[in-house]
Amino acid sequence: GNMFQVNQAHAQFSAVTGLLKDDGWIFGLIVAILVGTVIIGGIRGIARVTAVLVPFMCGTYILAALVVLFMNFGAIPHVFTRIVTEAFNPEALVTGGFIAVFIQGIKRGAFSNEAGVGSAPIAHSAVKTNHPASEGLVALLEPFFDTVVVCSLTAFVILSTGTYDNYAGQALSGNEQGISVTSEAFGSAIPWFPYILMVAVILFAFSTMISWSYYGERAISYLVGENKGVILGYRLLFCACTVIGASASLGSVITASDAMFFAMVVPNLIGLYILLPVVKKETALFM
Repeated sequence: GNMFQVNQAHAQFSAVTGLLKDDGWIFGLIVAILVGTVIIGGIRGIARVTAVLVPFMCGTYILAALVVLFMNFGAIPHVFTRIVTEAFNPEALVTGGFIAVFIQGIKRGAFSNEAGVGSAPIAHSAVKTNHPASEGLVALLEPFFDTVVVCSLTAFVILSTGTYDNYAGQALSGNEQGISVTSEAFGSAIPWFPYILMVAVILFAFSTMISWSYYGERAISYLVGENKGVILGYRLLFCACTVIGASASLGSVITASDAMFFAMVVPNLIGLYILLPVVKKETALFM
């Protein structure tokens, strides 16, 4: 929940400013200190400011994506056709490429919105409501906006601007993956937008890290109780991993994150299956 976020924030920061390209640990240390002031020092003001700015930045991102798509309106039909034809290419079906892409899509989709992972319910469970199912319906909106709206718009921007074709068939290095490709796509249509994207990514990363810190802390508290020493150790470890995430390669971070996500998904899905009767009952009472 923190290594990938800070990794991509550093990638965008160094690409736009030209600073700390080979010193990711310095960027990670700065972010770790800021995160530490919130989760260890209890300085919640930073988190509150971020909570206000993040929705604004998300709206700005969506608006920019729509502007880019409008500028490349003629390419949109080709984008849809390309997505469908390449997804169901007979050659890919025969050679097993379809399965590989399918698996990759599941991994990236789960990582994008955390659906089925069991992390978001930790935050939703803190909500006071007479009908738990109502909060469940609210939670359903998260994957929709995060993946169906934001991620799809990002894919359309990358494809419609031709940025995808600049790297098609290439083995991308760490500086040419993830946010860097997205930034190039937006920058080809809106030259100054990579700077806005840099701010947005850093804010998204910071707010996400604080959220994941809370998730882990609740899990630690459940296992060992409100042991201040253990919780402080967890917080320090969380901040240390932030530094590691900024200095590690994107491939290594994604591999580690996917492994951790899988370790979370398996027991969570078993729990969901066992609790299906309860979910059905609560939904029926609310509806």
